[in-house]
Amino acid sequence: MQRAMGMMAPLGFRLQAVPSAPRRTLSCAQDVLRRTPLYDFHLAHGGKMVAFAGWSLPVQYQESHVDSHLHTRRHCSLFDVSHMLQISVPATGAVHLAMALLKNPEVKLAGLAARDSLRLEAGLCLYGSDIDEHTTPVEGSLGWTLGKRRRVAMDFPGAKVIVPQLKGEVQRRRVGLICEGAPMRAYNPILSTEGTKIGIVTSGCPSPCLKKNVAMGYVPFKYSQPGTQLLVEVRRKQQMAVVSKMPFVPTNYYTLK
Repeated sequence: MQRAMGMMAPLGFRLQAVPSAPRRTLSCAQDVLRRTPLYDFHLAHGGKMVAFAGWSLPVQYQESHVDSHLHTRRHCSLFDVSHMLQISVPATGAVHLAMALLKNPEVKLAGLAARDSLRLEAGLCLYGSDIDEHTTPVEGSLGWTLGKRRRVAMDFPGAKVIVPQLKGEVQRRRVGLICEGAPMRAYNPILSTEGTKIGIVTSGCPSPCLKKNVAMGYVPFKYSQPGTQLLVEVRRKQQMAVVSKMPFVPTNYYTLK
């Protein structure tokens, strides 16, 4: 993991290293990576830039991915999420805000690598990998997002399918998995102990906190109970895995009182 290219395997999403100097003229819009207001700020702080969802973003900085992950757990880190268009700070003030936050000695910069392993430890979904437009909240183990009133009123899109699933009529569920051996990755087959393919891994990586390999994937409902023994095929070899409760690492979110 000494270079940005080295992060392609450990992460649950596809990354492409951004060359320091383009080798050819960018001739079409899809070749042009968008930049957040903090692009030059990232470069100035040693950010290793990669292509992510059409944006140029830092995968990590001078510290290793694992050091950045653990610092975030123990203290606080600053992530650039302005590509998600959810920040109300004017673009012209983004660098000033980031510099002000970094004056706190506990705050460090963190990139996509740490963000991905942290959200996996927390059991959080990455859209396009763990959930998509074909996944219901119940299948994705997100039934808690539907309040009691809406369940009774059935006044939301897909209610005729989702409400019966809430009552137990669901064929597959997103589950957490822990295994020893080689790390589980997206698209690895999940097998029953008899060797029959029953599902697929959607995200996976080594957990810096647990020192174990964690993953999420979909299996039939009867295999979704915590403690269920399964097999995962990694690098054409079968290895034992166990269905585990999520989050894998207890959450410690800061909330205003």
